[in-house]
Amino acid sequence: MLSGGQPKLYVSNLDRSIRFFTQQLGLRLQESSSGQWAEIDAGGGLIVGLCLQTQRSPTPGTRGAMTLDLNVTQPLDKVKAALEERGVRFRLPILDEPGSPVRLAFFSDPDGNELCLCERKG
Repeated sequence: MLSGGQPKLYVSNLDRSIRFFTQQLGLRLQESSSGQWAEIDAGGGLIVGLCLQTQRSPTPGTRGAMTLDLNVTQPLDKVKAALEERGVRFRLPILDEPGSPVRLAFFSDPDGNELCLCERKG
């Protein structure tokens, strides 16, 4: 049901954040999509996702602005339903914003750390 994933940071200005991670930290831009999302290759297998803040996302630098995304290997609706049967409680309905390359479902671990199921579209 789950395979791999990545940490995700919500940012207020995607271009500025890309410049910070690439020019100032010297990391490599792996992918950028539609001005809303970028992936930074930090080396050693770590890919950091940068996600442009929306009205529905946490404010950068606050609780929830950094999450652990877990990639699904089956349709997101099916994985979410299976996890709900196991007692996982999701905060919102599945988030499927127009233009976004992914569908997301947010939940927390027992300590309140933010987690997210991620399904790539197409």
